[in-house]
Amino acid sequence: MSRNNHSFTPPWWAKNRHIQTIWPRFFQRREALNVIPQRLELPDGDFLDLSWSERPSGCKGLVAMFHGLEGSIRSHYANDMIAKLFKDGWWVVLMHFRGCSGEPNRLPRSYHSGETSDALYFLEYLKQKSLDVPKMVAMGFSLGGNMLLKLLGENPHQSLVSAGVAVSPPMRLDECSQSISKGFSRIYQSYLLKSMRENLMQKMQRVDFANMLKIPADLVPKIGSFREFDEKVTAPLHGFASADDYYQRCSSMQYLRNIQTPTLIVHSKDDPFMNEAVVPKPEQLSSTVELDVTEKGGHVGFMQGTPWNPKIWLHSRVLDYLNNLKK
Repeated sequence: MSRNNHSFTPPWWAKNRHIQTIWPRFFQRREALNVIPQRLELPDGDFLDLSWSERPSGCKGLVAMFHGLEGSIRSHYANDMIAKLFKDGWWVVLMHFRGCSGEPNRLPRSYHSGETSDALYFLEYLKQKSLDVPKMVAMGFSLGGNMLLKLLGENPHQSLVSAGVAVSPPMRLDECSQSISKGFSRIYQSYLLKSMRENLMQKMQRVDFANMLKIPADLVPKIGSFREFDEKVTAPLHGFASADDYYQRCSSMQYLRNIQTPTLIVHSKDDPFMNEAVVPKPEQLSSTVELDVTEKGGHVGFMQGTPWNPKIWLHSRVLDYLNNLKK
């Protein structure tokens, strides 16, 4: 295990954690990206929508990518990271969690921070495809990062991927649900909750939740926090006794010491979705986990450069890590 600060220093105009978090999402021009869609049918009758980059010449390997809460291929961090990886010779496929590709999934169940069975099915599918790549690695952002760390910790001897990367993962869900409900961070909670409520209400028109959820459709718009949503929707839909039960069982912090796969975690101390309690202590990490903790950087931010030509330090950090992996 190592804890590094590498070379990230925020520019004068983006020292604030909210600028780091918001600027790439709303103001930065997206990288050009061509993607090829694919639908993967699941054994339970549902589906996962995949988005493939083109295969680069001299392919270095395949990156299996997982987005964050309410994210998709259209999310700024996914789009731009895929574009950078492709330019560097990496083939990328992003898995949309159930219901996140723009079309509601078929079953009542959805996705959550600890749902690893779909990701395992996806990775096993890729492995069986005989894609003729030198290596396969996995990368997750935010919720997808927490999920990936949990997956690697649950399956310490897995041979599906040779490395993992987790960016801004909410490794303690209980702490994150509190942090994002305070101060300016409530703006992020409000933004994400709006999408979560709308998707649920849209799905309620097609799927019968009567035996699974106690909350009627007309009260869904009144859900005011992540904790309330997790208590009334996420937990009962996915077999948890309560929001606290969900947070306890699905936080990746407890799985980190079990990970045997080379793994990079990139996290900023000033992440507005989280607090200091989310940073693992040395004894909570296995020897294969490399932890980069920066003082600044926001949530999936890590911007450098100028306002008119910003650059994302995260891109070079991830490429450096992947390109220096041992065979």
